[in-house]
Amino acid sequence: MAERPTELLAAVEHELSTLFRRARSSQMLLARRVHPEMDAAGYALISQIELGTSSGGPGVRASDVAQALGLDKSTVSRGLTHLESLGLIERVEDPDDGRARLLRLTSTGAAGFNAMRIQRQTEFRAILARWDTPDLAALANLLARLNSDLS
Repeated sequence: MAERPTELLAAVEHELSTLFRRARSSQMLLARRVHPEMDAAGYALISQIELGTSSGGPGVRASDVAQALGLDKSTVSRGLTHLESLGLIERVEDPDDGRARLLRLTSTGAAGFNAMRIQRQTEFRAILARWDTPDLAALANLLARLNSDLS
């Protein structure tokens, strides 16, 4: 493979850094839409819990949330305690192991998360509506490739 020009690699790195910075800032705003006292870390946790239960499962294990996010269990535990105190998540019995507890969104948490998701999707679609179909397809393919290479 031919070596890439340093300027091109620097430009990609710069644009990704800008995107990641904006994503972190956006996470905070999204978190506040779910609950005014939720922070960006809570947004990541609640998103992972919602993802893990969106197929109708009874809940997710805290250890699975920690692993999926690449976080220490104690860090996740503190965040989950905060979300629970806000009434956004609850711990329920694991039907496969009566000693274990699973996490799921409360009705309040689910309503807040779904309202935020609808608003976020509406805003994002409005931005991408100005893009040509080939550009959208190229972006989707390149992001999928980058995500695959990063995993």
